[in-house]
Amino acid sequence: MNIEAISSAATVALACTTVFVLAAKFWQLLTRSLFSSPNFSDCIMRESAQRFRDELDQLSHTQATYLGAGLVFALIFGVAHTLQAQQLFAGYPTWQLNIVIGTLGAAAAFGLYRLGRTTYSWRRVKFLRDANVAVGHQLQCLISGYGRVYHDIPTSAGVIDHVIVGQSGIYAVNVIARRRARKGKVRLRENHLLFIPSGTKLSIVDIKAKTTRLERDFGNLLGHAVRVRSVIAVPGWQITGQSEGHLVVNESTLPMLSGWKDQADYLLNEDVDVLQNRLTSHCKRSAGYSVKPVLRAA
Repeated sequence: MNIEAISSAATVALACTTVFVLAAKFWQLLTRSLFSSPNFSDCIMRESAQRFRDELDQLSHTQATYLGAGLVFALIFGVAHTLQAQQLFAGYPTWQLNIVIGTLGAAAAFGLYRLGRTTYSWRRVKFLRDANVAVGHQLQCLISGYGRVYHDIPTSAGVIDHVIVGQSGIYAVNVIARRRARKGKVRLRENHLLFIPSGTKLSIVDIKAKTTRLERDFGNLLGHAVRVRSVIAVPGWQITGQSEGHLVVNESTLPMLSGWKDQADYLLNEDVDVLQNRLTSHCKRSAGYSVKPVLRAA
């Protein structure tokens, strides 16, 4: 196999692969534009980990595009070489053919890099989705007769994974998804989660900021101060210690939050109705993912 044969077959294959990728990207953009909202979106609420579900779908499509492009390149390369497409480069000097080979190699390396990054992101988002779904499903079972749970509530400080609103109070449940080490344990120490045995520390300052922002937004909406209790869910890890101000649980110990309440946090029926109606309107699929302070009073 000489350099003319390789250059010509690879050039034809790359040209066809480029057309394939552009067509696939255009089709994905078109389908997202025309079919981004489900049917009956005014009646469908966000599911647990909805934002991770949507991101995972997009990553899956991107991953399929790159894998398909690799297959198209291999097939076209084989066909072009079999049909002796090297006649396209007959008479060209060797240095020009080397430039073509180098360009094709760079394009292939970039494609492999993008595929690797997409695959890594796909695995990461899939883990985040599964962790949030596990917590969300447990909350659905827990709050029967207690209140309502809403998912993916954006604030100006970030997205809160789950929010529970009922007469016994308001709970903001944030999920920390980390792959569990053998005999992995976690405890809350001041403003950090300490993971054992690795000794890794994870700040919860952002969680405190989101909870404070939600309290302020709800207070503005109701016209008086309310308390939002912060729950940190770490699926798959054994919880070994607590700290004042936050309740740390895993997917199995979530029922602890039903006993973590104070009569001073109770809400009037009118307040519960106002908050639930606003959250229900905000969490419909047709409402999108606006991060504007939509929970504040109009």
